[in-house]
Amino acid sequence: MLNSLSKNITNVTPAEEDYRPQAKGCSRESRLMEQQEKIPVPLYTEVNRDVFLRDIYPKRRPAVLKGVSLGPCLDKWTVQYLGQKGGDKEVKIHVSTVPQMDFLHKNFVYKTLPFNEFVKRASETKHSDFFLSEDESYYLRSLGEDVRKDPADLSKQFPDLAEDFHLPHFFESDQFFSSVFRISSCGLQLWTHYDVMDNLLAQVTGRKRVVLYSPQDALHLYLSGDKSEVLDIDAPSLEQFPDFVKAKRYECVLEPGDLLFIPALWFHNTLALQFGIGVNVFWRHLPADSYDKKDPYGNKDPVAAARALQVLERALHALDELPADYRDFYGRRMIQRIQNRTYCDSLRTKTQQDSDTVLPSRPTTKPG
Repeated sequence: MLNSLSKNITNVTPAEEDYRPQAKGCSRESRLMEQQEKIPVPLYTEVNRDVFLRDIYPKRRPAVLKGVSLGPCLDKWTVQYLGQKGGDKEVKIHVSTVPQMDFLHKNFVYKTLPFNEFVKRASETKHSDFFLSEDESYYLRSLGEDVRKDPADLSKQFPDLAEDFHLPHFFESDQFFSSVFRISSCGLQLWTHYDVMDNLLAQVTGRKRVVLYSPQDALHLYLSGDKSEVLDIDAPSLEQFPDFVKAKRYECVLEPGDLLFIPALWFHNTLALQFGIGVNVFWRHLPADSYDKKDPYGNKDPVAAARALQVLERALHALDELPADYRDFYGRRMIQRIQNRTYCDSLRTKTQQDSDTVLPSRPTTKPG
């Protein structure tokens, strides 16, 4: 039986609240940001494969799955245990002196540490040994054996730890693409981006805030490739990014043991409210030949999309041969044809339904 729950996402303990970004005064920008639509991600309990495929997956909306068995990792994965099992295997990590990591402008450095030393440092707030500063933050995104061609796979990079982690079989085994081991210092926030594959984020230890944005709001996110240029999503510069306030904000806080379903193309931004450990599992929901075979990270645009964007660039170069008024005329006609051929009314309707739904502030239970 399925229980669909809604929870007030602002209820956190005082100790953890310190790590949430704070609004910057009563400025005009903060008042405008208060008008941004905020929608809690729905919570589901008692989810098995059949329930997931029937009631959750077809909606193509983020969902938090609570109470799904992830194996003994929930009890075993302490700092000491991870250090023992992972040993002195060297790992490449991100090191940052600021809480908001910016991939576009690289406000962090890459370093290498033995895994057990990395886990120890990531769990600390002050460090006796450090690269840049005693309060620097650490982030691990595991990589394949050959980073140029091999996707990350927990069972290959950390086989002893993989034995503790059990992911429900919500997809076929031949659809599996990667399982990414993630460890983050408390307070570290990752940039907003999208992936082209469906994935499940399993939060094993620690609490994590996740903010998501619909693919239909892509034009409000100021994209550079697959990443948003808006680094501070809680207090952005609306002079620089005026349309960002139009993007609907879907939000949840993951507790240990929670699974978050992130459909392909949904933008997401994570903030570690505590030192945390998680595993992302990605799978191919499109035919295998839809994806770039030379992409070990699984974040390159599908082959057909990349080809279409290349054709568009050639079309725009052709229009450059015309005077400005002709470019404007034919550009508008091209935009209209693209909209008529590609825009999906049903997706826009679903997004509007999300906005119109009033969710209660306390958990409720519905009969399944």
